[in-house]
Amino acid sequence: MTNQITQAETFAALHKKGDPVILYNIWDPGSAAAVRDAGAKALATGSAPVAMAQGFSDGQNIPFDAALDNARRIVEAVDIPVTMDLEGAYAEDTFGISANVKRALETGVIGFNFEDQIVGTKELYDTETQAARVAAMRESCDVAGVPAFINARTDIFLKAAPETHNQAMLDDAMARAKAYADAGASGFFAPGLKDEAMIGQLCEATDLPVNIIALPGTPVTPTLAKLGVARISYGPVPYRQMIAWLQDKAREALQTGG
Repeated sequence: MTNQITQAETFAALHKKGDPVILYNIWDPGSAAAVRDAGAKALATGSAPVAMAQGFSDGQNIPFDAALDNARRIVEAVDIPVTMDLEGAYAEDTFGISANVKRALETGVIGFNFEDQIVGTKELYDTETQAARVAAMRESCDVAGVPAFINARTDIFLKAAPETHNQAMLDDAMARAKAYADAGASGFFAPGLKDEAMIGQLCEATDLPVNIIALPGTPVTPTLAKLGVARISYGPVPYRQMIAWLQDKAREALQTGG
């Protein structure tokens, strides 16, 4: 427990506006060790690569027990902080969230991504409901005695094409950031947001460390740093690039004999 608390504190300290922590997302103990050996200060699972590596699609389709076992094996394989993509916490009600967070913390992880989309739909929880869900997660962490980093994610921008992103969406995101912060969130994650001006405005509007995902078309790391971003993650990109490389090499070997 002492080591888990220390790692949680270390992880939180890595989030600095203008000097973002880089989280090159991993999915199993092998990928975790590889990214650690590349110099990572911390590790983050991605729900999509974790699921796909086990033969499931994203969206809480990998059984929760399997996701927890995977997280436990990753934590045991490395000696740096590991945060887990918990998606929607595999629960809708606050009681279920609290119970599942308790189980997840028992794996040794020190933080969570926690999204506001209603998993399996195109809809988002309203701000008040999701804030209550965040509060339940924070309370469960407090009861466990772990100052876990809750990276509260909004899917406002991920659910819409970048060219349709507008001020109304940004205003909604900023309101959610405030509500989630008040509920106990440690950070705010806006995947899919790529517009420099909007990213800068979001970073200025909240005291929470802002997380941006490095999808194609997203500003480069130095630009994101200047805008005030505190965390840059890569989501499913590393896994998809690895699979593409594997397929190319397999095709070459099968067609030409190597």
